[in-house]
Amino acid sequence: MKTTAAVTTPASAAKSAEARVAGYDWKDLSDELSGFGCTVIRQLLSPDECRRIAGLYPEEGQFRSHVHMARHGFGKGEYKYFKYPLPDLLGSLRTALYPRLAGIANEWNGRMGIEVRYPDKHAAFLEQCHEAGQTRPTPLLLQYVPGDFNCLHQDLYGDLAFPLQVAILLSEPEKDFTGGEFVLTEQRPRMQSRAEVVPLRQGDAVAFAVHNRPVQGSKGNYRVNLRHGVSRVRSGLRHTVGIIFHDAK
Repeated sequence: MKTTAAVTTPASAAKSAEARVAGYDWKDLSDELSGFGCTVIRQLLSPDECRRIAGLYPEEGQFRSHVHMARHGFGKGEYKYFKYPLPDLLGSLRTALYPRLAGIANEWNGRMGIEVRYPDKHAAFLEQCHEAGQTRPTPLLLQYVPGDFNCLHQDLYGDLAFPLQVAILLSEPEKDFTGGEFVLTEQRPRMQSRAEVVPLRQGDAVAFAVHNRPVQGSKGNYRVNLRHGVSRVRSGLRHTVGIIFHDAK
């Protein structure tokens, strides 16, 4: 799928994001998400858009905090959380992707016996987050150099957590970097963990479960626990942008 050129105004960014998100087969994406806990949204961003977003990394005024993973035992590498207002394209993609994923999240919660249901619009969900004291934006830009990796983890920042998130690879594998594969693990009750290594190209997004997802068993649905991370970068420079739909305390 081809994407449009980079946009410069909130209105055009919103229109571009809505159009590109609507262009995917969400039935197929939903089926893969429900079957494996992740799915790839091909060419969500153009190469030029990837370079523009990655190029924001040195601009400290775009961000609210800077995290060095090794200091916290998260792995090795670094990332920065964007501050509000988000860059137009990222904010618009967050808004456009949310309704597609909210339907999946609500279906999953029903299968898992969880009473929480998510509103149709992202603005309404953010209002719930802010009322719960979760007011800090969570979209982030990650940077890895040789030897860096991200330990398996879950991005939970408060009592309210949207159960799906999206990560977009901004660098080109085998050209900008080697290694650095996106990894998802799934722990089923009384079974060994299952690993999923997700192949991505520049501009591809992976949508995946943050914490739990339902699996159909012989006696009904049960929950499995998921974590995600990034394997060791072996050479070059790798940038990724993460779109998390709940805000943080």
